Amino acid sequence: MDFSSFLTSLGTSFVIFFILMCLFTWLSRKPGNNGVYYPNRILKGLDPYEGLSRSRNPFSWIREAMSSTEEDVISMSGVDSAVYFVFLSTVLGIFVLAGLVLLPVLLPVAATDKGVKADNTTISNGTFNDLDSLSMGHVEEKSPRLWAFVIATYWVSVVAYCLLWKAYKHVSDLRATALMSPEVRGEQFAVLVRDIPPSEGQTRKEQVDSFFKTIYPETFYRSMVVTNNKEVNKLYEELDGYKKKLARAEAIYAGSKTTGIPEGMRPTNRTGFLGLIGSKVDSIEYYNEKINELNPKLEAEQKVTLREKQTASALVFFTNRVTAASAVQSLHARMVDTWTVMDSPEPRQIIWPNLPKNFYDRQIRQYVVYVIVFLTIVFFMIPIGFISAFTTLENLKKLLPFLKAVINQNVIRTLLEAYLPQLALIIFLTLLPKFLLFLSKAEGIPSESHAIRAASGKYFYFTVLNVFIGVTVGGTLFSTFKTIEKNPNSIVPLLASSLPANATFFLTYVALKFFVGYGLELSRLVPLIIFHLKRKCLCKTEAEVKEAWAPGDLGYGTRVPGDMLIVTIVFCYSVIAPIIIPFGVAYFGLGWLVLRNQVLKVYVPAYESYGRMWPHMHTRILASLLLFQVTMFGYFGVKEFYYAPVLIPLPILSLIFAFICRNKFYRFFQSTALEVACQELKEIPNMELVFRSFIPPSLSAEKADDDEQFEDAMSHQVSRTASSV
Repeated sequence: MDFSSFLTSLGTSFVIFFILMCLFTWLSRKPGNNGVYYPNRILKGLDPYEGLSRSRNPFSWIREAMSSTEEDVISMSGVDSAVYFVFLSTVLGIFVLAGLVLLPVLLPVAATDKGVKADNTTISNGTFNDLDSLSMGHVEEKSPRLWAFVIATYWVSVVAYCLLWKAYKHVSDLRATALMSPEVRGEQFAVLVRDIPPSEGQTRKEQVDSFFKTIYPETFYRSMVVTNNKEVNKLYEELDGYKKKLARAEAIYAGSKTTGIPEGMRPTNRTGFLGLIGSKVDSIEYYNEKINELNPKLEAEQKVTLREKQTASALVFFTNRVTAASAVQSLHARMVDTWTVMDSPEPRQIIWPNLPKNFYDRQIRQYVVYVIVFLTIVFFMIPIGFISAFTTLENLKKLLPFLKAVINQNVIRTLLEAYLPQLALIIFLTLLPKFLLFLSKAEGIPSESHAIRAASGKYFYFTVLNVFIGVTVGGTLFSTFKTIEKNPNSIVPLLASSLPANATFFLTYVALKFFVGYGLELSRLVPLIIFHLKRKCLCKTEAEVKEAWAPGDLGYGTRVPGDMLIVTIVFCYSVIAPIIIPFGVAYFGLGWLVLRNQVLKVYVPAYESYGRMWPHMHTRILASLLLFQVTMFGYFGVKEFYYAPVLIPLPILSLIFAFICRNKFYRFFQSTALEVACQELKEIPNMELVFRSFIPPSLSAEKADDDEQFEDAMSHQVSRTASSV
C-alpha cells in the first residue's frame, strides 16, 4: 500500500464516521427510537431529553459528554464505568505526553539521517516509503542518533509509571468512597462460605448457625444454605415461559377486538414440537391450564430442594458491615480446604451452580482450564498466521483467479488493501469471547464480574500473542522458519525486526477501530434495526418491547482486551514509528467521548464490583509496557547499537513497579478495609430485606404465609436486633 492509498483509506474511514455521527444525531431525536438511544435514562425514570440539546447539530453530543462529571457517570452507571474512564484517560494521557516529546524530536532525527539508502526501508517491506523516512528504520545502524530513541524509550516508560500510579490511587479513592456510602447494600452484610465440612447429628443449617454464632455471637443474623436448584430452576423457567406466552396471547386477543371483530378472535396454537405439530388448542385456555398444573409442582419441588438438596456452601448474614469485612479477612479453620469465607457477590451476579464446588475441585478445574487456554492460544496462531499471510491481494489473485477483474479496479483495490486483512481478523476474533467466558465459569468462579475479569485476562493474552505477535511474525513466518529452528533464542530480535514491516497493517487496524468501530457504536444502527424488526414482527406486549430494546452493559469482557490490544500496538510502535501515536490518541480520545455518551444514556450495568477490574487493567498495561521494552531492546540489537544494554534496567523497573503497586493497593481490591466498613449508615438496615434479596427467584414464595417452607435451608434469624455500623 502506498502513502496515497493509506490516506484514501483513512479519509474513507473518517467519512464513514461522519455519516454515522449525522445519522445518530437525526435518529436519536425521533421519539420512536428512545428505547435504543436513551434506555439507561428511561429505566432510571428520567426524561430522555432532560438537560440535553435537541438541536440538529451533529456535534452537540460532544459538548454534553465533555461537560459530564465523574459523579454523573457513577450515578448513572456505577463505579465500574467510572473506573473504565479512568483507564481511558490514563492511557490517553500517556500517549499525549509521549507524543509531545517523541513526535517533534524523533521524526526530525529519523528524517534527516542520510545514512540509509532510499531502497533500504523497513516499513511495510519497502512499500510505504513516504513514512519510512519518519521511522527508526531510517536511522543508520550504529548511528549516535539512536541515543534519541533510547531516551524516548525511557520517557515513555517514566510517563507510564507516573500516570499509572496516580490512576491506581484515584481508583482506590473511588472504591473507598463507594463502599463508605451510607446507603444499605446487601452484599456488604453477607459473606459466602464454601467447603463446609461434613457433620454428624446436625443438619447443614444447624451446623452453619452454630459455627458462626459461636464466633460472632453479637452480630450473626442468619444463614442461607445453598441448594442444588437445577430441577426447581427448570420448573420455574417453564412456568415463567408459559406466563409470558399467556400475556402475549391475551394481548393478541385484545388487539383483535380493534380490527372490526367486536368479540375478537381468540388465538390458537399447536401443542406439539415448537408449535408446528399436534392438535390445535385455544392458547389462553391452554396456557392457563399449564400454569395451574405447574404451580403446585413448583411449590412441591421448592420444598424438596430446600430439605433434601442442600450443599456444602452457604451465605451468612451479619448485622453490621465491619463484622462481614472482618470475617472475609479471617482464618476460620486450621485447614485451608474447610470453612472458606469470601466476599459475597451481589445477588444479581451470583453463579449459583458454582458455589457448591469444593476446594480441590476448583483447583483442578483451574489448572485444566489454563491448559485448554494455552492450547487454544497455540493452535489459534495457525489460522491467524494464515489470515495474515493469505489475505493479501496477490495471494487472493493466485488462490481465486476469477476475482482478478474485480480486484484490478482501482477503487475496489484500494478498499480491499486497506480493510481486507483487518476485517478478516476482527470477524475471526468475534468467535472467541463466549468460549473464554464459558471456560472461566467452568473454573468454579462464584460471580459474573469475577468470571468476566478472568475471561478478559485470557482474551487479552490471546490477542497479544496471536493478533499482535502472530500477525507480526506470521507475515514473515515462512521465510524465517529456518532461522527460528536453528536458534530459538532469536524470537525477540525476530519480533523486533518484524514490527516495522507490519506498521501499515496496524496503522490501518487502529484507524478502522476508532473511526468505523466508534461510528457504529455511536449510531447503534444494528441494535436500531433489530429493535424495529422485533417490535413490528414479534413484540405484542410491553414486556416484549422492553426486552427488545434492553441494551445490556458495556461489555468489559471484550471491550477491555480490545482496548489493551491497541495499547500494546501503540506502545510497541511509539518509538520505532512515532507516527502511530496520534492514531492511539485519536482512538482513546474518541473512545472517551463516544463511550461517555453511551454510558450516560445507553448501557445499563449488569453488576457492580466497585472497580475490581482496575488491578487487572493496570497489570495488563504494565504487561504491554514490558513487551514494548523487551521489543525495543531487541530492535536496538538489530540496529547493532553497542549501548543497547542501557535498556536492561527498564523491564526490571517495570517488574519492581508492578510489585510495589500490588503490595500497596491490591489488598483493598480483594476485600473491604475496616476503616471503610466502619462508616455510619444513614438508617438502620432492614436485615430481613437484605436476606430476602439473596433468595433465588425460583425459590421465592409468592405467598407470605408460605415462608415456613424455607426453614430447612434458610435459618431463622438468631438476633433480630439490627444495629447500625
